[in-house]
Amino acid sequence: MSTQPLIGQSVSRLEGHLKVTGKAKYAGDYITSGLLYGYIVNSTITKGKIIAIHTEEAKALTGVIEVFSHENKPSLAWLDLKYADMDAPPGTVFKPLHNGDILYNGQPIALVVAETFELARYAASLVKIDYEEEHFETNLKNNLDKARAPKVGLATLLKPLPPKPVGDFEKAFNQSYAQVEAEYCHGTEHHNPLELFATTTIYEKDGKLTIYDKTQGTVNCQVYVANVFGLSFKDVRVISPYVGGAFGSGLRPQYQLFFSVLAALQLKRSVKVVLERHQMFTFGHRPPTIQYTRFGADKNGKVNALNHSAFAETSQFEDYTEVVVNWSHMLYPAENTLMEYKLVSLDVYSPLDMRAPGGSTGIHAIESSMDELAYKLNIDPLELRLINYADKDVSVDRPYSSKELKECYLKGAEKFGWANRNPQPRSMKRGNKLIGYGMATGIWEANRLPARAEVAFTKQGKLQVKSAVTDIGTGTLTVISQIAADELGLLLGDVNFSYGDSKMPFAPIQGGSFTIASVGTAVREACKALRKKLLKKAQKMEGSAFANASMDDVVFREGSMYRKDDPSIFVKLTTVIDANKGRPVKTTNFAVPNVFKLKKYSRATHSAAFVEVEVDEELGVVNVTRALTVVAAGRIINPKTARSQILGGMVWSISKALREETISDFNLGKYMNPNLAEYHIPVHADIHELDVMFVEEKEEILNELGIKGVGEIGLVAMPPAIANAIYHATGKRINQFPIHLEALL
Repeated sequence: MSTQPLIGQSVSRLEGHLKVTGKAKYAGDYITSGLLYGYIVNSTITKGKIIAIHTEEAKALTGVIEVFSHENKPSLAWLDLKYADMDAPPGTVFKPLHNGDILYNGQPIALVVAETFELARYAASLVKIDYEEEHFETNLKNNLDKARAPKVGLATLLKPLPPKPVGDFEKAFNQSYAQVEAEYCHGTEHHNPLELFATTTIYEKDGKLTIYDKTQGTVNCQVYVANVFGLSFKDVRVISPYVGGAFGSGLRPQYQLFFSVLAALQLKRSVKVVLERHQMFTFGHRPPTIQYTRFGADKNGKVNALNHSAFAETSQFEDYTEVVVNWSHMLYPAENTLMEYKLVSLDVYSPLDMRAPGGSTGIHAIESSMDELAYKLNIDPLELRLINYADKDVSVDRPYSSKELKECYLKGAEKFGWANRNPQPRSMKRGNKLIGYGMATGIWEANRLPARAEVAFTKQGKLQVKSAVTDIGTGTLTVISQIAADELGLLLGDVNFSYGDSKMPFAPIQGGSFTIASVGTAVREACKALRKKLLKKAQKMEGSAFANASMDDVVFREGSMYRKDDPSIFVKLTTVIDANKGRPVKTTNFAVPNVFKLKKYSRATHSAAFVEVEVDEELGVVNVTRALTVVAAGRIINPKTARSQILGGMVWSISKALREETISDFNLGKYMNPNLAEYHIPVHADIHELDVMFVEEKEEILNELGIKGVGEIGLVAMPPAIANAIYHATGKRINQFPIHLEALL
């Protein structure tokens, strides 16, 4: 048996075979006898009231069971708090079917339930709505005069508001040797995971509900359903073992969950509701954001003035916020700063966290401004960042818990060949293609939330691990299994991790790159407690060689407990279970971070991205020919799954910089390309040579495992690096994402 630690090994995903062979069942794949199908009717106006709903023609079809709307909905919770969830921003949570008011285009207003999906969809087309329309506003840029400060709520704990001004920015900027100022525009983006938003609610004989849902938080949805429908928590079970991509779209309960449960409870039947692709564009999005930067530096390149202002869209009913402008002062220790973040309430659905929310938006403006400053100073862009390297977070006057960003810069530049770059724009060519090199810095918060885990060692020699956490495709199942196996000195095959089920011990929503730091720590602590219990059981065995042993005297490996001072003395863990009358030895741990300790430090993951682009001089077509992302993220549990996360972020970076945008018609107040034919994302032909490196970083503050998350950091640095490379290639600075080829002609 191998004794090599599993942590640090590139282990393939344990569920990978099930996924590639189609055996993994997703929320919409579950079938039960008598299953009904629901199809949601969405509003075709942007703002107003429903005057009448005509359902007669739809209900006359054989096989149509019912049409639910605000006119015949059951009694539901009326307190706003009952509709809130773990990711709800300040404001009044949207309540489906609350009344006849229309708050945004595409609002769900009715549910047709029928014996087949096709029949439900057809019947939905026969439902006619009479509206009274009202004036609406959906254009961010035209409403900047209505911008205001966001409301403060619990979300502010994880999404801090901008820091207060430092020094005298205006004076420092006006006296700066070099100055840059620019406007940056980001359009709307929508989550487009491969798996459609789906819920299958199984109505049990005793009135309990088993719900298969596409979610990033089983407990979050369980609490939401119980609160809204007045059910006992123990009567609601939410299961989500496989998630076909989410990117933040499952952080809040999606509205098909509400409709599926409502119909199941009213009809006392099992009901499945799956949104079609175009309907997924009516639930959450990355908000359009307009940013303004003014950066100043002295003649030696030292940044002395930072101003970053952002104006973002939110709905009329919630104040969705992002951390957009805080990052610059965390990275660059200027003595004079002015940060501003404001919201504009529009007639749209609330924006929703999307991979690296705020970070991928703000870092573009910051890092493109730094690149422009480098050219004005005639200093290499990498050298400018080294000149302004911060060993501590001056924005809050705290040290970093760990920071190896400088190593990311140096190792990345060497591997990429940054020294081969001719600094002059339009100076590098390959045939009729202009070649450009660009680089940028990435930063993302490293957080940890409370989580609970249960572990049990069985007479079969297996370690059972349980947590309600989901695995949204990031490798959570595999990584948690590696952590648990190492703690008990077991083979990976001896660990059975049960997850994605609200009946399991509590786990927070899976997002923000904090899952392994939170749940992994809980599992580790539970395993440590289990080792103590196993030792106590072994001490009580007749003639035990461990009678006087302490935890420091023993080591667990190969399914046994050994004496450190004499490895020939050992006892199999299964023997300990036998002595316990065959009963499993188990323990539960609730791991809560030491907030007072964490508050003394700034905690962040860092990266450096290096990009080469080819730009067709005649057509303006941009190709990202190669890119490298170097990451400092503490201890890497599984280099293979971590690398996959960074690669995914790099592919999305190409999408964000060059392809991806949801186009709005402000006269209609609606999105015009809610499909994958016209919502452009990269295909295989767009992706070329991508590489990932991790640098060693010792993290001792955030958790005892020494880990930080890697889900978001792969996305934040590369989009501005692409924009900077395009400037180097063409001499044109384009500050609007995505960058269209006509802007380069």
